[in-house]
Amino acid sequence: MKNRKTPRYMTAAECPQAGHERMMMPQPINQPDPYGLSPEPALLQRMRETGAVFMMGQNPDLPVLPAKPKLLDFFHYRFCDIAYMHLLQSAKLALDAGQNETVVTACLLHDISNGALLRSDHGYWGAQMIAPYVSEEVAWAVQQHQALRYFADEAAGFKYPDAYNSFFGPDYQPPEYLQHAHREARKHRWYMTSRLVTIYDIYSFQDGWDVDPEQFTDIIGRNFREPEEGLGFDNSPVAHMWRTMIWPHNFL
Repeated sequence: MKNRKTPRYMTAAECPQAGHERMMMPQPINQPDPYGLSPEPALLQRMRETGAVFMMGQNPDLPVLPAKPKLLDFFHYRFCDIAYMHLLQSAKLALDAGQNETVVTACLLHDISNGALLRSDHGYWGAQMIAPYVSEEVAWAVQQHQALRYFADEAAGFKYPDAYNSFFGPDYQPPEYLQHAHREARKHRWYMTSRLVTIYDIYSFQDGWDVDPEQFTDIIGRNFREPEEGLGFDNSPVAHMWRTMIWPHNFL
């Protein structure tokens, strides 16, 4: 994909577990049946029989992030292609429409959890991940877009996405906690900030449209407080989330 930096991978000399098979334990939350057969006993048996070790630290198959990673480093080296494209297109649409930097920043970050952490309740996870680094309004807008995207507001220019009928079925009804969040958000002073995120969300899946992330450098500088130590190493309450994206396959 254009405009993504060329990744650097760990060399054999840099790998502390060189010469060993490195086994990845699936996260429990990703196992379809949590009461089913755990893969752990079989992996432990393989460890004893073959000398394999469990993955810790840098996965050699993933790009190496800088020692003090910044926000755009995660775009380049951890976000899947769809999330990378989608977030940049969303922010670009908001920018070209003349929206203020609060809205543009919220669009740039609204699916950050989808990009490389968790899809379920992604608005809540995403808002928590960015809360120490952005304004309260941006974090609120990211959280609330999760509920608002299920509810039309045609006066504001948002109809229920056609794709959702295919994704979830035409009879799908959001759970009560999202219905409640929608009702409360409609009364909030920042409602339109989050509603605009949903508007620039649904039109941001265009093939053949590459957006250069570097054009958002100045906006990020004004609206996202990059920690000097790097994301994941600043001892913030959410640093562990960023470290999980850096080393997503750690056994422990």
